[in-house]
Amino acid sequence: MIIYFTASIAAKNQYINKYQKIISFLEGQGHTVIAQHIINSSESSIRLLTRADRLAFHTQLEKWLKSCDFVVAETSFPSISVGYEISLALRLAKPVLVLYSEGDPPSLLAHHENDRLYCEKYSKDDVGKVILDFIDYIQGKNDTRFTFFITPQEASYLDEVSRKEKLPKSVYLRQLIEKEMKERGE
Repeated sequence: MIIYFTASIAAKNQYINKYQKIISFLEGQGHTVIAQHIINSSESSIRLLTRADRLAFHTQLEKWLKSCDFVVAETSFPSISVGYEISLALRLAKPVLVLYSEGDPPSLLAHHENDRLYCEKYSKDDVGKVILDFIDYIQGKNDTRFTFFITPQEASYLDEVSRKEKLPKSVYLRQLIEKEMKERGE
């Protein structure tokens, strides 16, 4: 699988060992990790970029996100840029694993309801397990998936609700089931 990794460049000196451990673990599992933009950059090198360079980087960033299977964001140090990348990935319907090693989860993401966004605290000892659990989940190993037929009118209604509510059809259907379960006390 192709994984897009992001983290704070401003805190890279403080967290580089954690970044590298995550990247090495993913690569050790046979995945391709897009991380050079974090590992090979510094705040000072970013400041020297021209406007054209920044626009070209943004175009490349979008290509990376479109091509990846999921995103891993190390968010122990707050970063607006990382938040932007997470938001863009979610808009592209990419699953995102938000990792943090200290304190509480990122405040803007911790309570954000999206079936593709997962915030998990980790330590150096369990980071691999946290990542593997996430991969199993997005691959459907922890879920029961099924397919069923619906009428064209039902499909049209689902499309409309999905567009208006800005959420995947599966999330809408899952919410209906959960609501019914709560009403029945299950």
